[in-house]
Amino acid sequence: MMMKRITLFAAVMTVLMFMVSGGAMAAPKGTLRVALTSSPNSLDLCYGADRNASNAGWRLYNSLVVVNDDGMIEPALAESWTVSEDGKEYTMKLRKGVKFHNGEDFTADSVIFSWNRGKGKDVTWRKKWDIVKGIDKIDDFTIKLKLDAPSPLLLRQVSYFWNIVPEGYLKEVGEEGFIKHPVGTGPFRFVEWKKGDRLVYEANPDYWEAGKPKVKKLIFRPIGESATRMAAIKTGEMDIVSRLSSEEAEMLKGASGVKVVAYPVDRVFYITFNNLTSGKGLPTENALVRQAMNYAVDIDAIIDALFNGHGEPLSGFFVSTNLGFNKNVKPFGYDPEKAKALLKEAGYPNGFKIEMAAPTGAYSQFEQVCEAIQGYLAEVGIEMKLTLMESGKYWDLEAKKELPPMFGDSWSCREGEPLERLEGTLGGWKQSYSSWSDPKIDEILAKVATMPDEKERAKLYMELQQYMHDNPPFIYLYQPMTFEAVSAKVKNYRPRAAEDYYLKNVSVGD
Repeated sequence: MMMKRITLFAAVMTVLMFMVSGGAMAAPKGTLRVALTSSPNSLDLCYGADRNASNAGWRLYNSLVVVNDDGMIEPALAESWTVSEDGKEYTMKLRKGVKFHNGEDFTADSVIFSWNRGKGKDVTWRKKWDIVKGIDKIDDFTIKLKLDAPSPLLLRQVSYFWNIVPEGYLKEVGEEGFIKHPVGTGPFRFVEWKKGDRLVYEANPDYWEAGKPKVKKLIFRPIGESATRMAAIKTGEMDIVSRLSSEEAEMLKGASGVKVVAYPVDRVFYITFNNLTSGKGLPTENALVRQAMNYAVDIDAIIDALFNGHGEPLSGFFVSTNLGFNKNVKPFGYDPEKAKALLKEAGYPNGFKIEMAAPTGAYSQFEQVCEAIQGYLAEVGIEMKLTLMESGKYWDLEAKKELPPMFGDSWSCREGEPLERLEGTLGGWKQSYSSWSDPKIDEILAKVATMPDEKERAKLYMELQQYMHDNPPFIYLYQPMTFEAVSAKVKNYRPRAAEDYYLKNVSVGD
């Protein structure tokens, strides 16, 4: 069963990609309906908290550059750029003739305004803006980004986190007004948002990329339960649904007018040891206890039972395609006797009680995964009180850092390297939900963020993976396969390993 894993499906991707491809349309036509796993917390990407927010929000905006479907950086609002010899200055030529949805002109001032706004104290992704320490306006369509140190991932971070917004409109309507009716330069423009029901966009008739988008209307609907998403694609209510279980994907393979796509994603599932509790005397402050809890859980059995073997147990917070993956670091493996011995060594021979929270409806089978973990921990004497809650409420509490000492979640990686995932969970900034405090981890991440040499970054990642195995901040779970279902009417849809929806090339036939 272990062999029926990611490598098997990677080879199938080319065929699946062909299955969902098709010809282009000359003008926007038809309606594309996409299911989200929960309602976005915000369409303003400065405050978006999860993949639903970014998938819905990014359709409204552009950044200076974009990562294309092949994972390569290409121009967007910046037509071209040069980098200084020391890697600390990026001079960018901006695209002329671009207008925001409200008719406002895009210029260098738009970038500078957006950058200053992105550094605000309450901005979720502040660090992704603050990496640039200054922007010089050379002229209306030329800017110079200035850094304190080289940043090898700068353009990728800009592509995913810098949504450029109109200064005049935002000053006119204010932050609250912008959140209610966001405006960007993107391929779609906002129409209405009935929270909990639907989010409606229409094609931007003045979009600067000729011939895009291909669809006239785009509708997102939050559908929390995967079984309901499966029913929605079968009945034709939705055109694209994601995060189905392997069983649901198998059931859909024979459905008329539906194509199933399966592919490995750059995503890890984990249980966080919430470091905000540090100093309160909780058992999880002891590294031996955290090791014990990793040994106590049979990840292979969970993958086989809940995902039909489709997935890989994690050896750390890395997947095998990440730069710097350390193949010498192995998964903990299932060893309940070793877990008991480590608990005894740590001073907890009879176990202990602890609380944990996890979201519902967001990830395939994740509620059952957490319940299985609860059972495995009980077998070594750890009584875990598990609270399952609606994902929107869960992520709100997670962002406010109000979750219990343990909580389950998942993180993908859009930058091609694991730095985003590592900073987001361990980096000690606002988006670091666990607020994990480990000077060694902080030191290595700081070196990675400014190391221009890819081989040297890889060495640092390998060192970090070993350290995080010996001093685990998480119970490491699995890298999943993801299963999507796409209507046969949908053309040119390409799945992405980071689970991003880039829909400007997608069309809908009859």
